[in-house]
Amino acid sequence: MNFTINQLRIFLKVAECQSITKAADELHLTQPAVSIQLKNFQNQFDVPLTEVINKRIFITDFGKEMAKTAEQVLHDLAELNVKASSFKGLLTGKLKISVVSTGKYIIPYYLSNFLKAHPAVELSLNVTNKAKVVEDLENNEVDFSLVSILPEHLSLNKVGLMQNRLLLIGGAGEKQNNKKRKPAYLESVPLIFREKGSATRQVMEGYLKANGLSVYKKIELTSNEAVKQAVIAGLGYSVMPLIGIKNELLYGQLQIIPIQGLPILSEWNLVWLKDKRISPVAQAFLAFIKQESEPIKQRYFSWADNYI
Repeated sequence: MNFTINQLRIFLKVAECQSITKAADELHLTQPAVSIQLKNFQNQFDVPLTEVINKRIFITDFGKEMAKTAEQVLHDLAELNVKASSFKGLLTGKLKISVVSTGKYIIPYYLSNFLKAHPAVELSLNVTNKAKVVEDLENNEVDFSLVSILPEHLSLNKVGLMQNRLLLIGGAGEKQNNKKRKPAYLESVPLIFREKGSATRQVMEGYLKANGLSVYKKIELTSNEAVKQAVIAGLGYSVMPLIGIKNELLYGQLQIIPIQGLPILSEWNLVWLKDKRISPVAQAFLAFIKQESEPIKQRYFSWADNYI
């Protein structure tokens, strides 16, 4: 056998994606390049690694065992590179994190000083909705994820970072008083929701269901920024995380509408699979978070206490 590390990497990605096209896309290679390397890798073995049925590629039992071996070999090689670099005083490798969309307002502050201290570390940060974050965790595609609602079906370790507060938000055009409204108020105004799969939408729908409320008019948008702009423009009201509307509150573009049962409180957690073999880079980041989380929170997010 005379296969290359690159062939191992390509085969592992094909096995994970069960698609040459998707593997090529994620590896930033052309589909023919992936096909050629996959064929060359297969030629090293007398037992098939894959089979094609109705134009779909499937991984054989032998291929699944090879994928496990490839993952182990690539992990061990990464650790060797890290150890070699450590002799030169460098921490190297890639840190892979997936973040729910509203988490983008806090995760940069927890990454900044770590990356400055370790300039050889590469960062892969995927900002998406909760459903995709959970999928990344399940598929072991990331070192850590940042979530405010823990997926109950996964066995996870976690480190709490800071509180997450969700409040009812309206535009600045309509003058509001500070009197707390009853939940039924939401039945008389248009409501703006995030897309399905969003944690913020899950919280909002949970509040409506718990209070037996029906929706008078419903608008669905696919990003937190789009929801903010819609509320500012006067299209309706929404339940939003406080952490994402700091500037809009300061500049008077948005206002908090007091209502019974809100704010809803949760916690931002950095999570990872319990059985995951954590890389040296991930271990270093975890140690950094445990030591620096509280100072970071006090330095950058103490302003949120003004809106309790």
